[in-house]
Order: sequence, then C-alpha cells, then structure tokens
Amino acid sequence: MAEWEKQLEKYAELIVRVGVNIQKEQEVFMMCSIEMAPLARIVAAKAYEAGASNVHVDWSDEGLSRLKYEKAAEDVFNRFPEWETAKRNDFVSRGAAFISIVSPNPDLLKGIDSARIGNYQKAAGQGLAEFRRAIQADKVSWTVVAASTKDWAAKVFPESESDEAAIARLWDAIFQSVRLNEADPVAAWQRHNETLHAKSDYLNEKRFRKLLYRAPGTELSIELPEKHIWVAASSTNEKGFSFMANMPTEEVFTVPLKTGVDGYVSSTKPLSYGGNIIDGFKLTFENGRIVHTEAKQGEDILRQLVATDDGSHYLGEVALVPHESPISQSNVLFFNTLFDENASNHLAIGSGYAFNVEGGKTMSPEELAAAGVNSSIAHVDFMIGSAEMDIDGVQDDGTVVPVFRKGNWAF
Repeated sequence: MAEWEKQLEKYAELIVRVGVNIQKEQEVFMMCSIEMAPLARIVAAKAYEAGASNVHVDWSDEGLSRLKYEKAAEDVFNRFPEWETAKRNDFVSRGAAFISIVSPNPDLLKGIDSARIGNYQKAAGQGLAEFRRAIQADKVSWTVVAASTKDWAAKVFPESESDEAAIARLWDAIFQSVRLNEADPVAAWQRHNETLHAKSDYLNEKRFRKLLYRAPGTELSIELPEKHIWVAASSTNEKGFSFMANMPTEEVFTVPLKTGVDGYVSSTKPLSYGGNIIDGFKLTFENGRIVHTEAKQGEDILRQLVATDDGSHYLGEVALVPHESPISQSNVLFFNTLFDENASNHLAIGSGYAFNVEGGKTMSPEELAAAGVNSSIAHVDFMIGSAEMDIDGVQDDGTVVPVFRKGNWAF
C-alpha cells in the first residue's frame, strides 16, 4: 500500500473514531463530492467496522452545481426541495451521525448573478432550519473535515508544477492540520482537546461581561450574555457521546449578546462564500446590528449574505484563536473557512449555538432569544485576527483582564 493510501486509511479512522465517534447500530449520513468517492468508501468501511448499521452518502458534483446556476429557471433558486428537508430530519430523528467532507472550489460560482446565489442560500437556509437547529444544539454527533481536490489545490498552491503536485501538497497540509503525522493521532487529539478545554475553563471562570478588540481597522466592543459558556474542541450529543465538530480545530468560542456589539471590524483573510471570494471587507455595528458594509472584492455577495434575514444582520459567534496556531504558522491560505478560521480570531454572521448558554440545548427558540442568542438561517464565519490584535475582557466590577496581546493568548 502506498504511503498516501496509508495516510488516507488513518484519516478515515480518525474521522470515524474521533470526529463522530460512531456507536454500535448507529446510522451515518455523509455529505461528499463525487471527486472524493475513494475517501468516502474508506470512511464508510471504517464506520461499518465501528458498528454502524447503515452509511448513506449524499453525493454532490461541482460541475452540475455550476451548470444549474447558469442554466436553471429563475424560480428554482427560490425554493428548496421538501424531500431534501425530510431526508435530513429523518436521519436526525434516528440519532444518525453526520459527516461533511468539504472540498470546495472557492471560485466555483465566480461571475454568477449574486441574486441567484443569495436567493438559493436563503431558500436552503429556510428548508434546513430544523436540521441546523438540531446541529447547533448538539442533538446529534457531527463533524466537518476536508479533502484535497484539483480546483481547490490549484487555488491554494498556484505555483505548483502540476495539478498532481498541488493536490499532493494540499493533502499534506490537511494531514498536518489534523495531527495525522503524530505517532498516535487519536492520542494527540485527546491531548489537544485537553489543552483547548483548559483555555475555555479559564474564560468561564472569569465571567467577562464584554470583550474589547483593538487592531488596525478594528475597534469593537462585544457584550456577552449573562449565562454564556465558552466551548472548545469536543462536544457531547444528547445521548452523552463525545464528538469533534470540526477537524481541524484550534478555537475557543462562545455566543455574543445579540444587541451588544458596537464599533467596527475588518477582515484579515479572504472569505469563501457561495462559490465566490469576499475580501478586504469592513463591518460597522450599532446595538448589535450591522449598519454598514464595504468590501474590496465581493461586496454584492457580502450584502446578499447580510440581507439573508433579520438575524443575518447580527453576530452569532465570537471565537478566539492564537496567531501562533499551527495552521497560522503554516502560512498557507486555504480559502476555506474550516481551515482559515483556525488560523485567526473570528466572528460569525448569523445564528448562535444553543450550547453556548447555560441550559441552551433544551431551550425553545423563544427562550434562546430571551437569553440574548441570535437566530438566523445563516451562520458564516469570517476572520479578523492578526499578530497586531489585542483583546481585553471586562468583568462586572469593571476589572479589565488581558485576553490577547499581539495576536496570542495573554494568559
């Protein structure tokens, strides 16, 4: 067996054992492009070996997706198939584990009418609202991982001498990011999990009332709900089984108070969204609401995102990632949020996670709103961190505690 195939086997094992932590007789719902059929087959095999009763693969094809946006009737982008909604909700009701293998072409929909993209993002968000609430409340186990493909690799490593060389370099970067080159990747993830949880434990002890951000192009104040919870790495589903929602992950995150964000913030990395790149953008907030947007690239797409619904005018996540994180130090710009958000402090436009407030997993939407958690059919992370960012935490008595200095943890 070639070395790359051995690595792929180890990767699939990690996805199954650490990512979703498959249990006996559990079903699996896997989302994957047809380019990644070889990896999907290995993951399915590992899942069955772990005791899965059934593995369903939901295939996608970027070529057909592009063709649809170019040729389909206008009204197609204003609705989401009911059977797609029912399918996912049915798997949730049976306690399935969800695996998303992402391998996007960041420029897939470049040149497509932004209204078509925005309309379909909104329709899909509405159609998958119940499913996303289940995911955001950790009702089921879920994980998002990545795979190297030609178009994505060419974007990340354009100087490579061939497509094959670029694909190989991206695979290597992916394997490095998920600690696959450690002697025991599963044990390495356990240690990493403990390290991140130590940071979240410290932040939870401090009970900050708000965070103050300072950096070039950023002066931002973010209030936190009274009963906010900082979360890191592993999560626990409603049956008590642990899982790792993102692989890789370097973040510690919580939910902001919906109406408690004021000031302005500037992006520090490109955002791949809706098959397009949004870059060099700045958002201005008043009482939590985005009141002004500007971007050097993709401004129409950014405005479509913010206009998705009322909740997409607010933030749903505040995440802390040190500039010295392994992904940041790799100096690779992935044009993929799964990776780039783990190289940088980031925020998310749209919905907040229910598990980021005390008792949130069992709260109704109304109760979550009362607790200050934003609701939206959108949830899109964007990167704001740099080596020049300072963050302070302010406690109820006015005590100011350094949280980040020069882009890294201050404690």
